[in-house]
Amino acid sequence: MTAIVLGRERPWATVHRVELARGGRAWFKRCAPIQWFEPRLTAALASRWPDRVTEAIAHDAGRGWLLMRDAGASLRDLDNPPEAWLAILPRYAELQIGEAEHVVEHLEGGVPDARLERLPALFGELLRLDLPLTPAEIVRLRAFEPALARLCAELAAAGLPDTVQHDDLHDVSVYSLDGHLRVLDWGDASIAHPFFSLFVTFQFLGEQAQLRDAYLEPWGGSAQREAAAIALRLGAFARCHAWARQRESLRPAERPDFDTGFAEVLRRALRYVDV
Repeated sequence: MTAIVLGRERPWATVHRVELARGGRAWFKRCAPIQWFEPRLTAALASRWPDRVTEAIAHDAGRGWLLMRDAGASLRDLDNPPEAWLAILPRYAELQIGEAEHVVEHLEGGVPDARLERLPALFGELLRLDLPLTPAEIVRLRAFEPALARLCAELAAAGLPDTVQHDDLHDVSVYSLDGHLRVLDWGDASIAHPFFSLFVTFQFLGEQAQLRDAYLEPWGGSAQREAAAIALRLGAFARCHAWARQRESLRPAERPDFDTGFAEVLRRALRYVDV
């Protein structure tokens, strides 16, 4: 008999562990409408990058369902070995480079659009929300609006393509099974500048030149360091918009708890205002 056990329940997705009758394990993820793009995106990535994305056994894009093969243990459970990041970051970059030609497909599949040309407008939408910040912090955020538009133009001039970016790439998004590293949980993904991914990764790991350079190598190496520095600042605000989008999908009773984390994300982004 197959056993199904609740693994994690969040307003945006519920995950069940599936113990298979013949041995082995799978995971069933039921996404809320805000993340209905994730099953289709995961299946598409897995079909093209089976060595670095978890296997999608089956998916139903119309219902937001995704059945995945077990991918092992998270890097957090494995004490987050630095050599794993040195291995996965360039492979993740290669995936991004390859997926640039599939941007239209991903957008049509509902992946959020946070491309550089849209980021100033998305920032304007963020400013119109009732944000969980002090009045002084909101003033600082508003004052950054012209600089954000300028930085978007500078980053666009570097000429790198928009592509899929995970937007939550940390030690509970990368799993290892028999030495094979794979990226899971694409529910925060967007179509955006690829280097925006560095914001969350460095949030959890600290900003490390060795990891940055490992990631940048497939993109052209040290020639992209300046673009990466700009993207790190802009990625902070792209992350804020992603949280705001998630927040708008919640019921009013769910927002107070969510706003605790949202305020932390906003304040982390504010550190980049005065850089």
